[in-house]
Amino acid sequence: MREMSLDLNGKVALVTGGSRGLGKVIAMAMAEKGATLAVCGRKQENLDQLVADFGQKGREVAAFRANVGSSEEMNGLFQALQARFGRLDILVNNVGMNILTPSVAAADEALWDKIIATNLKGTFLASRGAVPLMRQTGKGKIINISSIAARKAAMGMGIYCVAKAGVEMLTRVLAVELAQDRITVNAVAPCVVRTQFSQPFWSNESLLKQIAAGIPMGRIAEPEDVVGTVLYLASNLSDFTTGEVITVDGGSMA
Repeated sequence: MREMSLDLNGKVALVTGGSRGLGKVIAMAMAEKGATLAVCGRKQENLDQLVADFGQKGREVAAFRANVGSSEEMNGLFQALQARFGRLDILVNNVGMNILTPSVAAADEALWDKIIATNLKGTFLASRGAVPLMRQTGKGKIINISSIAARKAAMGMGIYCVAKAGVEMLTRVLAVELAQDRITVNAVAPCVVRTQFSQPFWSNESLLKQIAAGIPMGRIAEPEDVVGTVLYLASNLSDFTTGEVITVDGGSMA
């Protein structure tokens, strides 16, 4: 029987949107498990801070500036990964965007395109770029960060809900298509996580209490609550798990 563990030594991992928030926590946790880390983000100052933070912990990270919604920039990113590492074992599609919208029916087309491009198209482009590198290695792990919003419509978040629903179906489609390549594709769907991304929700005490009241465990998620599930999906513990969406929500969808 092969050894089962969360050890990621010898693995190269890419976390999109890994320069801050949940992505940064995921990247650091994977590095602590031994993975060689690469991240991409849109803002150079955030990437520079990430490199400094890794350095303070005695770790290295390859930071690339790239917009996940741009096929040209993503092609360039994966060419750079090929040149630097020659392989890719794990991809975490973490980038997400939500701009509060009062109504999908009245939404501006440019806003629709922006949210869909960042959440759904970006996941497609990153996954498409990762597959050839994983095929060279003979296996791989793709982990998409979804949301319970993919299955539960929320006022003010309509376009985001649609985009994340698309991410979950993309997860299933890719899982079936890539199974013979020994590439597993899964998703993690948290509730509200205490990050900068969701600050408009948890920074309002009244709104936070209202959200927490709908979660049986009585609180929103912390980034560390999500990391354990990501590590499981990145490790050999999940080698026969594919096409799944694991909900991390304190019981709110039960």
